[in-house]
Amino acid sequence: MLESYIWNVLATVTGGAILTFIFFLLREKCFPIPNISGVWYVENTTESSAYNPYKGMTLDYIMMFWCEGCKVSGTAEKVHEDSVNINKDFIGKDRKRSNVNGYIQKNYFSKDKVTLHLVEDGFGRVSTYSYELIVTRKGMVGTFSSMVADQKGKSTWTRKKN
Repeated sequence: MLESYIWNVLATVTGGAILTFIFFLLREKCFPIPNISGVWYVENTTESSAYNPYKGMTLDYIMMFWCEGCKVSGTAEKVHEDSVNINKDFIGKDRKRSNVNGYIQKNYFSKDKVTLHLVEDGFGRVSTYSYELIVTRKGMVGTFSSMVADQKGKSTWTRKKN
């Protein structure tokens, strides 16, 4: 009886270890966390704003990320603005730097999501952006919100400059 009990416990522990190993392989090899480290070219198009001249405005950024697990950190620079008031490339000292923090939400039954918070030392004041993105094969797409004139709009992210 004791021998049967020991074999049952041993079989259960071995089965659990094998299942754990299989789930580990599936997570690491078949369903890994998306790799968003590196350089991104971002285009934000404002769809709504409390300030009418910002509607339809396009802002382009270059962002650089590094990841630690699901945690995302990085920096960004605004490189172009196309609005009613201005159509300008920002070069060298004219570029304004931003700090970016966020996380990756790994989903197994839907597309992975990335949530980011960007703080930009802008022209005349500090501004905040929030991004809700979906990882696709071609990059990332989603929406942004900004505290500057209550802007909201779409955001497109690619690895190659357009």
